[in-house]
Amino acid sequence: MSDYQNAAGRVLLEIQKAIVGKADVAEKIMMAVLAGGHVLVEDIPGTGKTTMALAFSKAMGLKEKRVQFTPDVLPADLTGFTLYQKETEQFVYQPGAVMCNFLLADEINRASPKTQSALLEVMEERQVTVDGVTRKTGEPFVVIATENPVGSAGTQLLPESQLDRFMICVKMGYPSVKEEVEILKRSRRGRTADSVEKVVTVQWLKEAQEEVREVYVHDVVYTYIAQLAKATRGRDDVVMGLSPRGAVALTAMAKAGAYLKGRNYVIPDDVTDVFSCVAIHRIQLSARAKVGHIRIGDILEQILAEVNPPSIKRGKADKWGRG
Repeated sequence: MSDYQNAAGRVLLEIQKAIVGKADVAEKIMMAVLAGGHVLVEDIPGTGKTTMALAFSKAMGLKEKRVQFTPDVLPADLTGFTLYQKETEQFVYQPGAVMCNFLLADEINRASPKTQSALLEVMEERQVTVDGVTRKTGEPFVVIATENPVGSAGTQLLPESQLDRFMICVKMGYPSVKEEVEILKRSRRGRTADSVEKVVTVQWLKEAQEEVREVYVHDVVYTYIAQLAKATRGRDDVVMGLSPRGAVALTAMAKAGAYLKGRNYVIPDDVTDVFSCVAIHRIQLSARAKVGHIRIGDILEQILAEVNPPSIKRGKADKWGRG
């Protein structure tokens, strides 16, 4: 296991200082960050969504900006704007919130569609265009957005084009009784995110992301990913299946999962482990499925059961690597 992989483990240990339990959620977010993707965290208020995001930014020493989304947040607040300076008789660019390494978009679905659309370019291309001039954001650039469940007061649906730009969608969920007791004890010490220490640097993250990109994927695993994507399309209960961008995200997450497990090659289990969090926000149910109270999670489980993964014979796992 490389030093970069060991450091990723130290980041996850720091996250535990701020979040009780939810190790599986933290690991998925770590995978997405290593894969260079963005994260959507959905759940009811008070479950630790924002604390989780802040803990990651602190542990990785990223230049952080936070925007609390409300209906009056403007696109220029995110992308920046140009301001005329009388002294120099020139227009000077005033950076927006996206000019950072880590953008926490808090309660993103409370913003207007116009403001939400301002994130489309920057999430895909890590750049913004203001008054005809294109500027790059920080490198690396990660968006972790939180949203309240659809139907909550004051929320608006995120467009499909924006949902597709999030590599994964995860839910925090309620803690167990034991976990909640620990949360209550920790609350006496104030904000738990303040206890998180920086354990890696921006340069570490850039180099770790490069290592993740180099993780090897065998052709049969690529085929398995394509078959899973195809299985989400053309179903009676689905009107929009996994996009090609979603299949690319599934591959990247599988690479990051293998990397965290200390391997430089992907096996089918790496794909199945992350299939749900990559696909769940990209699938759109048909009206008939909604009336029948069919859940997207049930459909994804059915697809995993129907599409047989390529098998690995015991002692032959090295066939998935380069040699």
